[in-house]
Amino acid sequence: MDYYGSQISALVAQLSGLPGIGSKTALRLAFHIVNMPKERVSALTKAITDAREHVRYCAECGTLTDQELCPICADQKRDHRTIMVVETSRDLAAYERTGKYEGVYHVLQGAISPLLGIGPQDIRLKELLQRLQGDVDEVIIATNSSLEGETTAMYLSKLIKPSGIKVTRIASGVPVGGDLEYIDEVTLLRALDGRTEL
Repeated sequence: MDYYGSQISALVAQLSGLPGIGSKTALRLAFHIVNMPKERVSALTKAITDAREHVRYCAECGTLTDQELCPICADQKRDHRTIMVVETSRDLAAYERTGKYEGVYHVLQGAISPLLGIGPQDIRLKELLQRLQGDVDEVIIATNSSLEGETTAMYLSKLIKPSGIKVTRIASGVPVGGDLEYIDEVTLLRALDGRTEL
């Protein structure tokens, strides 16, 4: 039943189509937008339209940007000889929030998943191999610890190692504040294998 009229219903339908937005959140957002000053609504719609029209993939690393090169790839102070390979731009953003990584990235825009029909040709491996023709010392594989992420990491390792470039994998293990009794066996084994001397 349509309680609020077609305009609000259409707005709620569009908002609830966004990832992570359920019908209740969409309704709250719709009410908020309808009550916003018109200038703010115009600024919001302009920002959405501009982003959709101008945002593209970085020509070098493949992350989202509105320039030919993203700010990270364009920064000459970064270590361009160290490339961290991540699955998505969200993963890149997570590492950047740490403020500790000084190298550059390569965004695969996915992971190998035979069950979903995603093979090596469906992610940005060709572009990575082209980058490795340059002056690269180390490739850090920072794919997720999922089955797809591990499959992708193993594939990348076998592909890159013959070139003589150092290939490393991010450590994984017990999260800070985690209780050991609730941690799965694979995570516990990786934590044990990746232990360091104190």
